[in-house]
Amino acid sequence: MTNHFSHSLPTSRRRLQMQIGIGLLLSFFLWTLASGLSAADPENDAAVKRTRKQVKMLDDLYKTAVVLITQHYVTEDSDLPAGTAAKALFAAMKQKGWHEVRLVDATGEPLNDENSPKDSFEKKSIAKLLAGETWIEEVVKKDKKRHLRVTTAVPVVLKKCTMCHENYKNLPKGKAIGGLSYTIPIE
Repeated sequence: MTNHFSHSLPTSRRRLQMQIGIGLLLSFFLWTLASGLSAADPENDAAVKRTRKQVKMLDDLYKTAVVLITQHYVTEDSDLPAGTAAKALFAAMKQKGWHEVRLVDATGEPLNDENSPKDSFEKKSIAKLLAGETWIEEVVKKDKKRHLRVTTAVPVVLKKCTMCHENYKNLPKGKAIGGLSYTIPIE
């Protein structure tokens, strides 16, 4: 008498192993896809959201400091300009390894060439600022690590700014004259 069950057992076992293997591969593929989705979708990436919030805080801090310095300490041409003080602060933050931030000119007439847009992101950002956008961002890889690049608008806010920047005199209040360009590690 032939035992049909014994012949089908190895085939059933192989079929079950194959189904388990395919299921594991499919699960791994879906898990990999889902975990990579947040990196490809900065809107839903928790680390990018935290870094974006940090940039917003820094942007408020730096811009408030420039306005306060200008309002309370810049009274004549010989005083230290608030923009120069801000650039010294930016250099200290970079030197200490916190982040990078640069003042970038949007007028085409920078007081210093170092304020000209340096790379394609800054050039693209300045064009968008001049078109009316106030926040431009992208996630980039730098030194094998993700960074958030953001440029925010620096508008004309005080008449006192024309003490150093004569070319701002005829610009409407709120017009972007430059941007702050941030490069912040995403952690």
